[in-house]
Amino acid sequence: MGRQLRSQGRTQPQVNPVQAGIFVDTSVWSLALRRDAPTDHAAVALLREALLDGTTVVISGIVLQELLQGFHGPKDRARILERLRVLPLLEPERDTYVRAAQLRNTCRRRGVQLGTIDALIAQLCIEHDLALLTVDKDFEHAARFVPLQLAI
Repeated sequence: MGRQLRSQGRTQPQVNPVQAGIFVDTSVWSLALRRDAPTDHAAVALLREALLDGTTVVISGIVLQELLQGFHGPKDRARILERLRVLPLLEPERDTYVRAAQLRNTCRRRGVQLGTIDALIAQLCIEHDLALLTVDKDFEHAARFVPLQLAI
């Protein structure tokens, strides 16, 4: 059993397993980190509240990669890395990929088109009992057919 992880601190904590908390999807981080985005979005407010009240806030390597690919320039990348390096980084294991494929197939049979990366993120959340904070409607549709908890 892992220990409760917090978003504060200066080093990247180990994650395995995380109990209770939120996994923040790229869609929310993009809103929160963009200088030209409105900061009053409900998902951004929930993220801010979670960070301030000590809720475990988790990301994965793929979310970090997506964020770094979406922002241009070394200053933006450095700013993102600095802000996110204190968060637990949740990484999938071999069985996670197998179950993510099953999850995606379940969704597809039900008429929900969930992408490969989104299926992996959903499976990570399910395995680690994390609520997913996202503004991506595909997850909302998937949550009707798989045990995915959404933060909003």
